[in-house]
Parts: sequence; C-alpha cells; structure tokens
Amino acid sequence: MGLGGDGEALRGEQAGQAGKKASARWRLVLVWFLRLLSVFWLAKGLMAWMVIFGVAADAQPPFENRLLSFQAIIVYFAVIDLVAAVGLWLTSTWGGVLWLLATLSHLLLSFFFPRFVPLTTWMVGIYVALMAVYFLVTWAAENEAE
Repeated sequence: MGLGGDGEALRGEQAGQAGKKASARWRLVLVWFLRLLSVFWLAKGLMAWMVIFGVAADAQPPFENRLLSFQAIIVYFAVIDLVAAVGLWLTSTWGGVLWLLATLSHLLLSFFFPRFVPLTTWMVGIYVALMAVYFLVTWAAENEAE
C-alpha cells in the first residue's frame, strides 16, 4: 500500500520528480546569467573606483580637481555597481532591482550628461539586450513550474 501505484518508492523517485529536474533548467540558466552579469558589473564598479583613485591610464586631472557633478556621478556608480554585483551574485531580487536601477541610470545619465558619462550606441544596444534577456529568463524561470 505504501509503495504507490507503480513502485516509485522502490526506485527512489517520487511522482513528478523527473519533471522537476527538467523544469529546473530555466532556473539554472537564470542563476548562471546573474552570476556572469555580476562579474561584469563588479569589473564596472572597480573601474569607477580606479577613476576615483587615479589609477586610470589616461592623463586626466585628479579626481578631486574635477567638477562636482562628475565626482557625484562616478561615486554613485562606484557604489551602486558593486552593491548590484553582490546582489546579482547572490541571485536575490534586490540585486536584480539594483542592477536595473544602475543600468537605467547609466543610460539616462549618458543621455543628459554625455560629457561625463560617454556611452556609444553599441553599448546602449548591449545594455538594452541584457535587460531584455534578464526579463525573458526571469519570466521563463518563474513560469516553468506551472
């Protein structure tokens, strides 16, 4: 009586467990996408800190001698990019939200302040494509269990 109709207890599988393994594919894709994105955003945040500390290779004036608006933008990205990278690595919801905030603010600031936040058209395309992939993979991962 306790073995079930077709002996799942003997094989060590519960009913529907094989379906769960196949359905976990999108969740695994989401985790790997977030971890890879985290590595890139960590590098982006560290590059902002390189500007602050003056480690950049180009011959620019020291960070403290630049305009206050430039300093505020760089410090903003130095903080939010690293915090978003940690959240993405942990695959938490707040990490995705912070990453979207950082990405959208980068796009908006490059539109309003192109002198301080230069962004090429192909980088805009990459940011928009990454956001689209993020939404699609998140949607697929959340709907695979249904």
